[in-house]
Amino acid sequence: MLRHFPAVNVEVTHNQRDYYIIAFAFVAVALCFSIDSVASLELQYALGIAGWASLIFILIGECKYVRAQVFVAVTFASIGENFASLYMSGYTYRLENLPWFVPAGHGLVYLTAIVIGRTDLFLKHARAIAAFVVSVGGTWSVLALLGIVGREDQIGAVLFVIYLVFLFKGRSPMVYLGAYFITTWVELIGTSLGTWNWAAIDPASTLTQGNPPSGVAAWYCLVDAVAMAGAIPVIHATEKALVFLGLKKAGESSFDSVK
Repeated sequence: MLRHFPAVNVEVTHNQRDYYIIAFAFVAVALCFSIDSVASLELQYALGIAGWASLIFILIGECKYVRAQVFVAVTFASIGENFASLYMSGYTYRLENLPWFVPAGHGLVYLTAIVIGRTDLFLKHARAIAAFVVSVGGTWSVLALLGIVGREDQIGAVLFVIYLVFLFKGRSPMVYLGAYFITTWVELIGTSLGTWNWAAIDPASTLTQGNPPSGVAAWYCLVDAVAMAGAIPVIHATEKALVFLGLKKAGESSFDSVK
């Protein structure tokens, strides 16, 4: 079950930049949602511009494969937002719109999950951290399912089971571990400040739903699966476009930085 986890006592080079990105993401989420709690539509536009500028600046220091993953993740998550929020009303934002900062926010959250998962702390203690996530997340899901913590949350329990399947059987367990921490932070801050609210009944399944659902990190497991599958095709398409525009020679490889 742990074949995709890093080896025990793995040697990892400490990268201070990763911890700066993580700290920035956690602070930026809290600051953005705090501002949005009283923001006008125009201020939401400004938050969106700031979000995109921050994401692009951070991505400059990432390899081409990670940048492609984030691009696919943003695209897929934005489509999902329009369907789940605006069309299905599974959750509703404060102004009943899709705030401009949300697509960039998805990119930052997904990138942060990748970054958390590659830190020396997580790579060296992956199994202990997984045990912590399973125990804490499992307890939250059970208590929410029984209505002891918050409102009754059947969909959260289902999502947490799906998350566990991804964590122990999927190809990116470190990303999923990172996703649990950053998405839990995003959901707890966002719902407590009223940036969005989850419907009491999930419109797709008619199951009860917490605010937030306890296993919401499962959605980013799906985002990661799509991002991993779509990254290489995006890189190939970008290279062909650059060749067509005369900005790159045909046959010149851009995969030297893809590790």
